[in-house]
Amino acid sequence: MLLLITYDVNTETPEGKKRLRKVAKQCMNYGRRVQNSVFECIVDNAQSVMLKAILSEIIDKNTDSLRFYYLGNKYQTKVEHVGIDNGMAVDQTLIL
Repeated sequence: MLLLITYDVNTETPEGKKRLRKVAKQCMNYGRRVQNSVFECIVDNAQSVMLKAILSEIIDKNTDSLRFYYLGNKYQTKVEHVGIDNGMAVDQTLIL
């Protein structure tokens, strides 16, 4: 399924900047960045539960926020893009 993750981490302190880097790094492990604080991740149910738990442990729930949008398996009809697209689609095969 396609899981869209958005986050807002308070970076007024050095600890906040560290949390921001950790959240971004974990999201990059599961998907691709489509905007500064927005990631598209193709995951199964178990991976989505695990990722949500990992990210929830990283953030400070008093100053930061996470949003998870579960777009399902037929997400192609639910996503529209206008403008420059940096990178490849999250579900395309990458050959190294």
